Amino acid sequence: NMQSIISRNGLETPEPVKAEVKGSVPSWLQGTLLRNGPGLFSVGNSEYNHWFDGLSLIHSFTFSGGEVTYRSKYLKSETYKRNIKADRIVVSEFGTMVYPDPCKNIFARAMTHFRNIIPDFTDNNLINIIRYGKDYYASSEVNYINQVDPNSLETVSRENYRNHIAVNLATAHPHYDREGNTYNMGTAIIGLGRPKYVIFKVPGNASGMSLKLKATSFKYYTDALVVFHHINAYEEDGHVVFDIITYKDSNLYNMFYLHNMTDETDNFINANKEFSPPFCQRFILPLSIQKDSPKGTNLVTLTDATAQAVMQDDGSIYCKPDTVFKGMELPGINYNFNARKYRYFYGSRLEWSPHPNKIAKVDIVTRTHIEWQQENCYPSEPVFVGSPGAVEEDDGVILSSVVSSDPNVSPFLLVLNARTFEEIARASVPVPVHMDLHGMFIPSTGSQESS
Repeated sequence: NMQSIISRNGLETPEPVKAEVKGSVPSWLQGTLLRNGPGLFSVGNSEYNHWFDGLSLIHSFTFSGGEVTYRSKYLKSETYKRNIKADRIVVSEFGTMVYPDPCKNIFARAMTHFRNIIPDFTDNNLINIIRYGKDYYASSEVNYINQVDPNSLETVSRENYRNHIAVNLATAHPHYDREGNTYNMGTAIIGLGRPKYVIFKVPGNASGMSLKLKATSFKYYTDALVVFHHINAYEEDGHVVFDIITYKDSNLYNMFYLHNMTDETDNFINANKEFSPPFCQRFILPLSIQKDSPKGTNLVTLTDATAQAVMQDDGSIYCKPDTVFKGMELPGINYNFNARKYRYFYGSRLEWSPHPNKIAKVDIVTRTHIEWQQENCYPSEPVFVGSPGAVEEDDGVILSSVVSSDPNVSPFLLVLNARTFEEIARASVPVPVHMDLHGMFIPSTGSQESS
């Protein structure tokens, strides 16, 4: 049943275990798929309320010479150590406050956190694996990150962003350029003032310098929405084009409360009839706007674009997105096309449930998609790894960690041909594997990661 794979406590597999491979893993695929997600949902007699609160369990699939090995270890964060020592949950999380205020919803509780009324944030970094320079870190959306060894999965040390830059929290989804630099965005919340966004760069080597960015004085508006994930963004002929996954409301947070996620499917569907599904939406921001641009007209001049940006009477720009696709989350691309015009993205198909049982490839040009699914199987976020010397955007493989609610089906790492979305190999492991969130592929050689 779903409960057994959603909220069961994960087991560590600290020593590498060899997978049984069916099919053929490409010989050029050499490296480690490093993944992160919640793995421990109860400590002693205390339980977490929300799936995003479970203690981080890091796992990896390593590819070498057509063979695959698996291992997993809990992130030995201060939060993990304090909870285990006390044999109960003593550090507050996103949806599980140690001192809950029943009058506050999840957002109000988060703002209480941000304003430092609760003095210490958790360092339970369960969302992603990110890279700064040559080092890899477990990350979530708080001010702490934990360095991990991508080979042994040991927790090396903890870093606090606040020791380096004035931010209260930073995203778990940084960007990487072709020179090895990392760019991230943080939020500074001071007193009762408005939050400030801080964009910072971590150089690939030790030397860095302050970066002055040219500002535009136009403000762009759209209807209220909730966003977890960006797909891609690029500039074209004086416009910024960006694609994001949007929701009309914040009900998704509520869907991930564990009592909802482990409900029977029929009950779950009925309870979430009001669920606002995710939409892939394209926004286009024209950059060459004049103060005397005509009011009430669409300023987007890209051919074939249906997204609009309309100058309002007060001089603001109102943006109307183009809805590309409905029902996709955890999007990924061929990262060589990051910040470039692109055609394909990959992700988890979400319909009524937060348990994605399909992964898909979307063609933005034709607005079509192809899917992979197998009965009772739940694949994780798909990660694209390009073939050596690839020219075509979708020349490569898709990697996804798959768990099954069928006790007779072992967990496996799925390898798909990214062009056709057909299975070329699967590597089954004889140990438990947990459902995860995000991660990256780290090649054995010096080529670029895929995340």
